[in-house]
Amino acid sequence: MRVRVLSFGVSLDGFGAGPRQDLAHPLGVGGPAIFEWFFPTRVFQRMHGQGEGETGIDNTMAERGFDNIGAWILGRNMFGPVRGPWPDESWRGWWGEEPPYRVPVFVLTHHPRAPLVMQGGTEFRFVTDGIHSALEQAKAAASGKDVRIGGGVSTVRQYLEARLIDDLHIAMRPVFLGEGEALWHGLDLRALGYECTQAVAGERATHLTIRKKV
Repeated sequence: MRVRVLSFGVSLDGFGAGPRQDLAHPLGVGGPAIFEWFFPTRVFQRMHGQGEGETGIDNTMAERGFDNIGAWILGRNMFGPVRGPWPDESWRGWWGEEPPYRVPVFVLTHHPRAPLVMQGGTEFRFVTDGIHSALEQAKAAASGKDVRIGGGVSTVRQYLEARLIDDLHIAMRPVFLGEGEALWHGLDLRALGYECTQAVAGERATHLTIRKKV
């Protein structure tokens, strides 16, 4: 079992999301540019029922993002734009009634909420007692498979700082955002024991593999 970050888009200047995320801009202003490698792939197109999509290196890397995943962990912003205490349970995620996860998903939040069972096998479980508890619960739910840290930037940074991530696949897009949520700012990955072990050029992104040294 490994704890992994996969298919995580980052701009050339190190931003994993644009600024001012809200309902109209779920990836932040300018954020979609980070994911332009992913949108044309067969994985994404089939996920959204829009056709076959492109094959190639980008698609192959995207496919690997779903291999052997038994549970996910998401920050609250990845689940939705609602802030503070849940006003009600009307918000059910960005993805409609059948999200693409199809396994238990643990959402980090400061505000309790009952589990949310969706179509296709996804169940959102809301964790209020921190990243370590979420990881323990995710590992138990994954039944020996890997746990994927889905984001956002703050969540990935917290798990990196705690040295709890085994490997990361970063899809680095050749674009500058100028502002947004900085993934690497203030992190000394070398001191934390991480190294880049592979770089592969895709059609629209460079795919970097970063691993924690044993």
